Amino acid sequence: MSKKLTYADVGVDIDATDAVKRRMADSINSGDPRVLNRLGAFAPLLQGTFPGLAEPLLVIKTDEPGSKQKLAIELDRLEDLSRDLINHTVNDVIVMGAQPLYVTDCIVCGALDDDVVSRLVQGMAVACREQQCVLVGGETSVQPGVVVDGLFVLSATVVGVVDRAAAIDGSAIVPGDVLLGLPSNGLHTNGYTLVRELLKRDPHLRQQDIDGESFLDVIMRPHVGYYPVLKEYFGEPGLHGMAHITGGGIIDNLKRILPDHVDAVVDLSQLSIPQVFSAIRDAGSIDDAEMLRTYNLGVGLICVCAPEYATGMAQRCSEAGLHPRFLGEVLPGSGQARSIETLRW
Repeated sequence: MSKKLTYADVGVDIDATDAVKRRMADSINSGDPRVLNRLGAFAPLLQGTFPGLAEPLLVIKTDEPGSKQKLAIELDRLEDLSRDLINHTVNDVIVMGAQPLYVTDCIVCGALDDDVVSRLVQGMAVACREQQCVLVGGETSVQPGVVVDGLFVLSATVVGVVDRAAAIDGSAIVPGDVLLGLPSNGLHTNGYTLVRELLKRDPHLRQQDIDGESFLDVIMRPHVGYYPVLKEYFGEPGLHGMAHITGGGIIDNLKRILPDHVDAVVDLSQLSIPQVFSAIRDAGSIDDAEMLRTYNLGVGLICVCAPEYATGMAQRCSEAGLHPRFLGEVLPGSGQARSIETLRW
């Protein structure tokens, strides 16, 4: 007679999974009074009243860390990967003028690794506190045969809120506005498939010196989270639009927020391009157009502002540790973004 088969025999130990989830409680339970039930419920109950907002709009975004995840696993940078994910996703929410509120995560793995899952959750919880939102729970799913053992698939959903009258959707952008670029600290979360190919071709690139750090250390920096600095500008009439510079680079992401009657003109000569991008360009003999389309080239987020407002905003951002650059202007047009001049490496 054949042995009786159990779920644990084929790779899913429900007791072990439940134990890991219980150990997550300290990371997830923030004590926020807006979270009305405890960890272990089928779904979080969250208070849906927003005092002071006349017509609250929810802003919801789900994202994942892209192929940077593969390098993070290889290099054991799991907490940094989690912070990357939260900061990136929160940035997509705040460019609408929204306050980030709640985050849920999803971790799908081939085999349950208590340490890996705990570190991923702890990294997300820390990032949520830094971005002034709350990790309220999520899903940890063990799927042997679907995900290779030792790997995982990570994602998160951020919920934010903004008063309808204060939403920043680009509709207020007019000719004469200026482009204020906030610096990135490196690649953030884009272009890693290309970087991994370069590392495969030339393993020595890993240790190439970039301003006193190794190439690997620079490319694995967690994505900058802009909310703590930018939140004080939300609702101010001089801030007309914000573009998070992700896949597609500066031009494609600016285009996403422009009304049909204007164009954004980016002066590429005004970019201050970090050395890491020059290293990538040189290692792959990549042309400027491809670099501009693939990478942020040192600009993590662009604010489109009234000219009389932009100078004061730039000064206040600099005092807070972000040092913006004026990158161009808005002209009458047809909803396009374009560049002038050439990149200065």
